[in-house]
Amino acid sequence: MKKIILVSIALLALMATAAFAAGSGVITLTMATGAVGHEYDLSVVSAKEYMRLHPGIKVEVLKTPDLTTDRLGLFLQYFEAKSSDVDLMQIDVIWPGDIAENLVDLNRYGASKYVKDMFPAMVANDTVKGRLVAVPWFTDAGLLYYRADLLAKYGYKHPPKTWTELETMAKTIQDGERAAGNQDFWGYVWQGNSYEGLTCDGLEWLVSNGGGSIVEPDGRISIDNPKAAAALDMAASWVGSISPPGVTGYGEEDARRVFQAGNAAFMRNWPYAYSLGQASDSAIKDKFDVVPLPAGSAGRAAAALGGWQLAVSKYSKHPKEAADLLFFMTSERQQKMRAIDGSFQPTVKALYKDKDVLKAVPFFGKLFDVFMAAAPRPSTVTAPHYAEVSKVFYSECHDVLTGKQTGAEAVKNMSDEIKGILGQ
Repeated sequence: MKKIILVSIALLALMATAAFAAGSGVITLTMATGAVGHEYDLSVVSAKEYMRLHPGIKVEVLKTPDLTTDRLGLFLQYFEAKSSDVDLMQIDVIWPGDIAENLVDLNRYGASKYVKDMFPAMVANDTVKGRLVAVPWFTDAGLLYYRADLLAKYGYKHPPKTWTELETMAKTIQDGERAAGNQDFWGYVWQGNSYEGLTCDGLEWLVSNGGGSIVEPDGRISIDNPKAAAALDMAASWVGSISPPGVTGYGEEDARRVFQAGNAAFMRNWPYAYSLGQASDSAIKDKFDVVPLPAGSAGRAAAALGGWQLAVSKYSKHPKEAADLLFFMTSERQQKMRAIDGSFQPTVKALYKDKDVLKAVPFFGKLFDVFMAAAPRPSTVTAPHYAEVSKVFYSECHDVLTGKQTGAEAVKNMSDEIKGILGQ
């Protein structure tokens, strides 16, 4: 109920802001964007540049909730009201199949020449029944951040390659740092709250353990299997051991704050956290590095595919102008700026060989194969019901993490509920 109230308040605030701007006599475009890391600040930078180039356009950049589940709830309220108060929306990589009917087909505005240099798979993800309903803005893959200085201090020559190694290293470093006086220190922080972020973390545990992808590309519901159950039980064993009890309420920013304050040895997060960790006021500046997430019993590492797109609302009063702003915001020049200043992972292929980008974010080059082979969530095969499927998955996972059920009980429940959702 609290989340619904907060989202409703946010909706009213955004509508009021847009209504005020509408009286200015110029075309006002309102873009709803994220505020995780440098997202909002860099969007404002780009918006100001666009306005300098287009004096007849005023761009309002509006913050939306950090948690992707809450952001979707906000956008669904806009769609239900057929509201024209927001023109552009930053949407998750998993949403196009579920919300396509509310978005403009960008092919009508010459999108092909803007997306030709982007990764084809990402463009295909945003194409629904031949309609390009969004343009990839930045992509993501789950990564393991680690304190290089602490690994050296405790005699480890390389970061963990398996979950078992991570558990051992995390416990050893945690015990040592606490003995040295830091009672707030933890071995490993990640996203354990009951929201879409947990679906990403959970998918990584499953795939690395050979436990499938929840629903396979051919539509088979695969979640009810022993390897998937074991992966969830493994994660549950971390809570209160190498991870804080409160990790079951963590989102991305919660984990980042603990790690960046110098209070964790390892962290699972997205690329955006890198530039923040390297900021001049960061306690861990030049003390950490990034590698692929550990492998499980399947012998492979798995990184959940993330990423965000820009889309134009079907209810915008200025779709042509909104599309032009969208193409500017997702252009190679703007993506380069966001990569350097915010470590946001580009969707333009050429930027992965750009010397300025690689100087600012070296791991973009080192981990390119990880990014390109990231494990997708089953959003396409379950569309338009992915949000329901994901909620089942992360809710049941959360019950395992909080000790309310075992992994075996959870995967059985998931399978039954997902069959009902998908009509199987």
